[in-house]
Amino acid sequence: MKTTILKRTNSDNPDFRLLITELDADLRLRNGEMMDFYDHHNIIEKNNTVVLAYIDDKPAGCGCFKPFDAESIEVKRMFVRPDARGNGISKTVLAELETWAREQGFKFAVLESASKQVEAHSLYLKSGYERILNYGQYEGLPYSFCFKKPL
Repeated sequence: MKTTILKRTNSDNPDFRLLITELDADLRLRNGEMMDFYDHHNIIEKNNTVVLAYIDDKPAGCGCFKPFDAESIEVKRMFVRPDARGNGISKTVLAELETWAREQGFKFAVLESASKQVEAHSLYLKSGYERILNYGQYEGLPYSFCFKKPL
């Protein structure tokens, strides 16, 4: 397993923008036309809670969160480059996002993942998340799986 360096940053970071472009292409490849609906939910406005993971000074993965309600954050844009997978990056990035959210006083984390993201579902379940009823814009969508975890 390679050494991972984490960096807290914001959505203006060029490495984050690069990884998000790769994430969107990966989601389009996996999910096909279903992404026509989901694309508008994945737009990142200004976000000041982005975590980047680096291996050998190269961007390898990312994630971010935004406030969901007074007590909860929503985890967004989790991604690890294919050539960096298997190094525990997703688990490390998720843990850092949760730590950062706790530091800001949040008590819960929620997230949505498309039904075909089985690796992500495994990560979330192993990390203490439980599947919940779909929330907000994901209500009634059979291809969305929503999760929640106390922080």
